[in-house]
Order: sequence, then structure tokens, then C-alpha cells
Amino acid sequence: MIKQLSSIISRILFIASFLIVGITIWEKLANRIGFTLTRGYFTNWELLEFSALALIFLIALQLREIKISLEARNK
Repeated sequence: MIKQLSSIISRILFIASFLIVGITIWEKLANRIGFTLTRGYFTNWELLEFSALALIFLIALQLREIKISLEARNK
């Protein structure tokens, strides 16, 4: 159960982080022509930071899954 939940969370975080990067790119392009997508609530760097934090958390989840599978294999 926890393994399935962890897998689902990992997939969601992976997709979300790349969506945030995509929004950042579109925001930068929109800013070049005088528009905005985030209405000034977030700067491009803040969006990239959110994406990086999600990826770091995702890496931690993946390392935890690897650790559990290696411990199960060694027993």
C-alpha cells in the first residue's frame, strides 16, 4: 500500500515539476511581449525554485524506495 502511494506521489511530483518548468518558460516568453501568466504572483526564479524543491523531494523518495528494495533483497 505504501509502496503504491509512494509511486503515485513520485509520478505526480515528476509531472508537476516539469509543468512548472514549462510555465516558467511560457511566462518568460509572455513577459517578452508584455503579458504575464502568473499575474506577478511568482517570478520566474521562484517557479524554478518550486520545481527544484519538488525534484529534490522526488529524489529522496526514489532513494528511499531503492534502499527498501536493497534491504529486502539482502534478507
